[in-house]
Amino acid sequence: MSYEYQLTLDKLLTQTLHRASDREIVYGKTRYTWSKFYERVKRLASALESFGVKKGSKVAVIDYDTNKYFEAYYAIPMMGAILHTVNIRLPQDQIAYTMMHAEDDFVLVRDEFLPAATKLAPFLKSVKGVVVMSDSDSFSKPSLPIPVENYEELVSSGSSSYEFPELNENTVATLFYTSGTTGMPKGVWFTHRQLVLHTLSTLVSFSLSASPVRLEYNDVTMPLVPFFHVHCWGIPYTVGLSGGKIVLAGKYEPAKILETIKSEGVTFSNMVPTVLMMVLNHPRVEEYRESLSKWKVVIGGAALPKALALKAHALGIRVMSGYGLSETAPVLTIATPIEKYANLPYEELLDKVLLKTGLPVPLVKLRVVDDKMNDVPRDGKTVGEIVVRAPWLTKEYYKDPEGTRKLWEGGWLHTGDVAVIDQDGYITIVDRLKDVVKSGGEWISTLILEDLLMRHPAVLEAAVIGAHHKHWGERPVAVVYPKPGSSVTEEELKAHLMKFVEQGVIAKFWVPDRIVLTNEQLPRTSTGKFDKKPLREKYSQILNQV
Repeated sequence: MSYEYQLTLDKLLTQTLHRASDREIVYGKTRYTWSKFYERVKRLASALESFGVKKGSKVAVIDYDTNKYFEAYYAIPMMGAILHTVNIRLPQDQIAYTMMHAEDDFVLVRDEFLPAATKLAPFLKSVKGVVVMSDSDSFSKPSLPIPVENYEELVSSGSSSYEFPELNENTVATLFYTSGTTGMPKGVWFTHRQLVLHTLSTLVSFSLSASPVRLEYNDVTMPLVPFFHVHCWGIPYTVGLSGGKIVLAGKYEPAKILETIKSEGVTFSNMVPTVLMMVLNHPRVEEYRESLSKWKVVIGGAALPKALALKAHALGIRVMSGYGLSETAPVLTIATPIEKYANLPYEELLDKVLLKTGLPVPLVKLRVVDDKMNDVPRDGKTVGEIVVRAPWLTKEYYKDPEGTRKLWEGGWLHTGDVAVIDQDGYITIVDRLKDVVKSGGEWISTLILEDLLMRHPAVLEAAVIGAHHKHWGERPVAVVYPKPGSSVTEEELKAHLMKFVEQGVIAKFWVPDRIVLTNEQLPRTSTGKFDKKPLREKYSQILNQV
């Protein structure tokens, strides 16, 4: 009788434990091998089972990027439970909402977050037990009407010979919530099979390309996307399969990141543009030039501004764009060069490939369509919405049939992202459907305007919104935060944009009617994107004011 091989997460570690068992997992002063990691994963699963965690139990984790969180990434789903990665950057009421909506059964929480978690306790009626994680040897357990355990004591009590159950590959492995700026977060879930296929596809894309930002066997990876955010873009599982050394940053601090890159020999990271900007703006960044010259960075979550890419390049850092959504696990595209671009000089490759949203990774079917679901021309100019199919897309929003219907209208997952596609198949996102400025029947890309504004040497941040206009419906308004110590005027910034009009980069009617200068950093979402909702509330009527 034949054996039906199940694509479950434990399979990712099989070869790593044979060929790379002595490579390290590092967090602060803690370091151990993949062999020791697997032993701790087994002990954790064994102990959680004794604590009451069963197949199908939802286990929430509230932590920074630590070795304990990394262990939970494997132990919880491999024992048949569901890992709920809680977004610690959401407002407290939204954190409570996601945990109540998920009906979490158990919670693993870092001691730093205990005060907030304790306040939420009366609302979390489904929670049966809490495990406290800490970098300290001693801490006070909270007084709760349910069992509370110390993580390290719990792991020590578990069995190193624990055998993981054989699961069906369609067993749910993970659950988390979107961090959108409209309405309450939506739950998305993924199965073992989906995550294994996502891991295989992304590793192939990162490794088997002519990109200067490819992941190689000897690379040292330090993810700088939070573990709570869309599987950290799959890095915990990708590195598990590749068997590389992984360094965990904990709470993100620029000085610590720079020092860790140097001390641990970090060569590969993923992050949103704001984290890279934070690192590059550190006053001592020049001291780390030699270490940074070996650093390869994948940027996602928001568009990669050319000015930021050039600033990174000046230090020897190589960057590349990627793209995905919470609903897509997340990776859909990576900006890898096709053969005819493979040998281009780096700065030319930036414009031709690396700054674009990219090409679909293996197994992704991607289209850019008009409002009648017809494919737009591959001319790099005609805009449409990105719709996708792939074996790892969420099948539904958790407990939200109406949201699911809209998401999957016509049998394609609708991303809500507006893009163009060129003759080589590269897509470039020009905006979110909800952010694009609709002026007199024409669409104006806020992302392009933001990128051009941030190329001005005095501009640190720029966000563009659509403001109400009595004749055109909407007109663009920019909100600009200058670099500290710099001086710039609205007229100078409009003149700066007019240079791009003269070069044919944008049309003249794209130039914002108003450019508002602010002395406060622009609001951001929990994932580092500009939060335009408060900007709209403040400035949407600015053109109607006398």
